[in-house]
Amino acid sequence: MLNASVNTNVGAMVALQNLNMTNSSLQATQNRISTGLKVATAKDDGATFAIAQSQRSTVSSLNAVKDSLNRATSSIDVAMSAGTSISDMLTQMKEKALAASDTSLDTTSRTALNTDFKALRDQITKTIQNASFNGINLLDGSIPGLEALANADGTSHLTIASQKLSLGGSVVTLGTTAAFATATSANALLTTIDTSINNVSAALAKLGTSSKAVAAHSDFIGKLQDSITAGIGNLVDADLAKESAKLQALQTKQQLGIQSLSIANQSPQQVLSLFK
Repeated sequence: MLNASVNTNVGAMVALQNLNMTNSSLQATQNRISTGLKVATAKDDGATFAIAQSQRSTVSSLNAVKDSLNRATSSIDVAMSAGTSISDMLTQMKEKALAASDTSLDTTSRTALNTDFKALRDQITKTIQNASFNGINLLDGSIPGLEALANADGTSHLTIASQKLSLGGSVVTLGTTAAFATATSANALLTTIDTSINNVSAALAKLGTSSKAVAAHSDFIGKLQDSITAGIGNLVDADLAKESAKLQALQTKQQLGIQSLSIANQSPQQVLSLFK
């Protein structure tokens, strides 16, 4: 029994609905392929998008943490380089004082040694004054220490203690006016210089330990960033192989839908045969 109407074409409506659904799925698949993301906006999946955005914020914040750790590393490196130079200069000063303690040495030679000794002494102060990176000096006693960011929230820090190596301090016990004019005074300086050398070595060891701690934490932050980034990818990245196969299927389905709609639109014409 033929049931046809020119006013209501149910077949065409169904075919059009299915075609629209196919076109919508095809558009979504094309978006995933072009962006590489299955969740590119909150419209795709609001909950997943919110989680991904939060994690992206964490990754971005960790870049600031890495920058802070890198600045701390540079400050420590500058301090250690200057500290090593100071240790070397103290060693040279000990050599000058020891040579001057020789009672058989004439006054002219001892005076020349004292001149070299004082030049090295003053160079220690200049070295400390210039041991700065980005305005941070860990050797002149201007700051108690340096705090580097340790987490993305800014609630945790790595503290690097400063090591004051200024003349006449608790580390370099040699005074700012230390000098010698006789064999006896030169000999008296030897113990002070030895103490200073040992103290500087201990201070350098502490800076070295801090440098190692900062480097280890910086390495951890890098790995943490990689892990979080991988996690974000698991949430929002599209499976392009799967989407490619789906694209071909939807394109075929789209062509069939168009044909189905075309056939459904031709059915009202059958009514004309009833009036022939």
